[in-house]
Amino acid sequence: MISLKDARTIIAAAEKKASEIGQPMNIAVVDAGGNLIAHVRMDEAWIGSIDISIKKAFTSRAFDIATKDLAEHAQPGKQFYGIHESNNGKIMIFAGGIPLKKQGKVVGAIGVSGGSGEQDQTVAEAGAAAF
Repeated sequence: MISLKDARTIIAAAEKKASEIGQPMNIAVVDAGGNLIAHVRMDEAWIGSIDISIKKAFTSRAFDIATKDLAEHAQPGKQFYGIHESNNGKIMIFAGGIPLKKQGKVVGAIGVSGGSGEQDQTVAEAGAAAF
């Protein structure tokens, strides 16, 4: 289980990394059911990335895979091509979503959006590492 306190710790670590790289981000944490626990939109982060960060977290939990890895399998000709059309459009296949594990079991996920894929992934990794 991820508590609100855990989510705040994860978000704080992600915010710190986003500040270090100079890129304001939207950061979301979901529970084992893919439900939003907490979200932060840093000052000047894109409003269009609010939804994307939440959906990245949902996607990562729904399939228990980092969204950057799912993206590789979702390209034309690959086994999951078209997966982004599933789940009523809630699936994001951009880097920045990472499952959160406790004792080897996925208990939630973080989703980050607001920069390049590499920046989103870096910030998500910082948040996940704090868990």
